[in-house]
Amino acid sequence: MATATWNGEVIAESDDTVVVEGNHYFPIESVHQHLLRPSEMTSVCPWKGTANYYTLSVNGETNEDAAWYYAEPKKEAEQIRGRVAFWRGVEITG
Repeated sequence: MATATWNGEVIAESDDTVVVEGNHYFPIESVHQHLLRPSEMTSVCPWKGTANYYTLSVNGETNEDAAWYYAEPKKEAEQIRGRVAFWRGVEITG
C-alpha cells in the first residue's frame, strides 16, 4: 500500500497507484479530498498534457500547488486519468 503524508496527516493511500517518471499517481477516490483546495496553477508536459494543481490544507497549514492531476491527459498518458500525484514535501511510502 502506498501512502502520501504531509504535516502529520495521511493525504492518500492505495494499493493501486500508477508510477510515472518516479511519481505515484493515486486514484482520486483514495485521496482525502477535504484536504485539497483548487489552485489556479497549470503546467504543460509535452507527452502528458496540461496539469492542474491542488493546494493542500492540513492542520492549519497550506502547501501551495503540492498535488497535480491531468484532467484530459494525452493518449500516451491515459493511465493517469482520474489520478493525483504529490510533491513539495509530501512523503510517499510503501
